[in-house]
Amino acid sequence: MTDIDGTTFAREVKQAGSGLSPARAGLLFAREIVYPELLPSTAMRLLEDLAAESRRAVAAHYSPEARGIGLAEYLFDTAGFRGNTNDYADPRNSYLNQVLERRLGLPISLSVIFLEIGWRLGLPVAGVGMPGHFIVSVEGEDGPVYLDPFHGGRRLAVDDCRQLVEAALGSQGAFNPAWLAPTAPREIVARMLNNLRAFYASVEDWPLAIAVLNCLQALQPDAAEHLRDLGLLHYRNGAFRKASELFNEYLVLCPNAEDAESVRDGRNRLWEELARLN
Repeated sequence: MTDIDGTTFAREVKQAGSGLSPARAGLLFAREIVYPELLPSTAMRLLEDLAAESRRAVAAHYSPEARGIGLAEYLFDTAGFRGNTNDYADPRNSYLNQVLERRLGLPISLSVIFLEIGWRLGLPVAGVGMPGHFIVSVEGEDGPVYLDPFHGGRRLAVDDCRQLVEAALGSQGAFNPAWLAPTAPREIVARMLNNLRAFYASVEDWPLAIAVLNCLQALQPDAAEHLRDLGLLHYRNGAFRKASELFNEYLVLCPNAEDAESVRDGRNRLWEELARLN
């Protein structure tokens, strides 16, 4: 595997393909977005140490289900990882180097730590990206067992999962069992990045929102909407020429998109403004 300190987020996601490690990816985007002095290898060693301690903690358990529950007990009780209920919006909750240091995080970042250690222990664990709340599953003899890292690793029945979705989003009609399907690692990383994009946009920190979206574009190079959204962010950041170029790239790729007319109008207005400035 490539030396994590010597690679980039874009190179990592391209080379790893479907085998992408959310932890490695998360540490690399943390360095590229806001922690330029970060050595991802240092944080990876913390994960390895946690895995070694966890292996001893779950050694008395024999079934995968019991070992998964034992891992949750170790991480969210003994080791003290917990959901940041006091300051949920703090962006540090999304950066794994900070989550490992502070032992505070969001549902998805705490889930990533559980998953990465579970995989090291050979456990059949998966992320479960329900709408509004991320959990994990362990494959047991009678089907998946659901655990909630944000709330102390507690075990969840399907009705508990429904209540979590309702608490996060309000009433959404009938609970869709498809929401409990495993989430692929690349989708986990995308969700982490989208959380950060939403936060930086909400506080109008356009440079950091752009940095996040650059990572999303590297992760999902075929998603043309990232070009449009990057154009909008550069526009809000005052980079009109860059914004017009990105809008134009989007229109070349998606000339018949539903929003093509409005994007075209915006691009043309920018061209007119740039012509006046020249």
